[in-house]
Order: sequence, then structure tokens, then C-alpha cells
Amino acid sequence: MPSSSIPAPAGLLVLSRLAAAVFGGYALAAATAMCLAAVLPSARADAVLAGMQFSFVVHTLAVVWAFSPVRPARVWLGLLGPAGVLALFGWLWPRVGG
Repeated sequence: MPSSSIPAPAGLLVLSRLAAAVFGGYALAAATAMCLAAVLPSARADAVLAGMQFSFVVHTLAVVWAFSPVRPARVWLGLLGPAGVLALFGWLWPRVGG
């Protein structure tokens, strides 16, 4: 039997999904808050507040996604990929005004 066909223990799969929900969800929520704070056309304090409030929704959706019936690798990619893009976009966006 090839080693690639041996399934991972169920406990490790649940642990991976739990880590994705907690850490990947946090990364996505923080990147979303940072990006929204940078791009919203309002005063800086209002943009930060709106981004932080929306990040709670994003983190909740990330937890739901982490325990959806898809492979754990796809869950991690689906959380960390957009988090990286949003963080980069928010960091590079020139903040004008506010």
C-alpha cells in the first residue's frame, strides 16, 4: 500500500480545521480590517471602526468555511490566500486625506 493512500487520522483533520478557523480566520479578518481602513473614503477613525466592525463578520464566515466539507488544504488556501492579497492591497494603498 503506497504511503500517499493512507488517510490522516480524524483528530488531525479536526485540529487542522480548528487551527484554520482560529488563526486563518484571524488573519483574514485582520487583513480585511486593514484593507478597509485604508480604502474607505471617510475620516481615518471612521474607516478603522468600520473595518474592525466588518472584520467580525469576516471571521464568523471564516469559521463556517473552515468546517465546511472541503479538503483542509483548500480551507487553508481559501483563508490565507485572500488574507495575503488584502493585506498587501491595504498596505500598498496610498492613504489620501483623512
